[in-house]
Amino acid sequence: MTTENHTPPPVRQLRLVVETEDYDAALTFYRDVLGLVEREVVPSEGEARITILEAGRATLELSNPAQVKYIDQVEADGQPSARIRVAFEVDDAEAATRDLVEAGGTLIAEPRETPWRSVNSRLNGPAGLQITLFQELDQPAD
Repeated sequence: MTTENHTPPPVRQLRLVVETEDYDAALTFYRDVLGLVEREVVPSEGEARITILEAGRATLELSNPAQVKYIDQVEADGQPSARIRVAFEVDDAEAATRDLVEAGGTLIAEPRETPWRSVNSRLNGPAGLQITLFQELDQPAD
């Protein structure tokens, strides 16, 4: 259910915070190859490092076990997904999948058209993240 109201939402941003052992590899993968925009590098002491990358609009998708099982069947031939999976909308799922595999991602499922009119692929990426790339085939008019 969506509501039309002009009151600012109480939550202004969703931020996924991920610890990574290989900071430089993860930064290259997500910023340079996937194309997330670097918004802020926070000064820290010693060898501590943090970079905030923007991925456009953030949403939280909640699915019950039956839906997750269905998505796993459609998207990855039944291979179970991680409890938390990060999905990125891209303009070309096939090219983005290929680029991320070349940059060190591990392919779980090749890009394929889904019943909900998107092209989805699944990979394991740096920092222990399981990733879905999706390309919407029916783009709404702006």
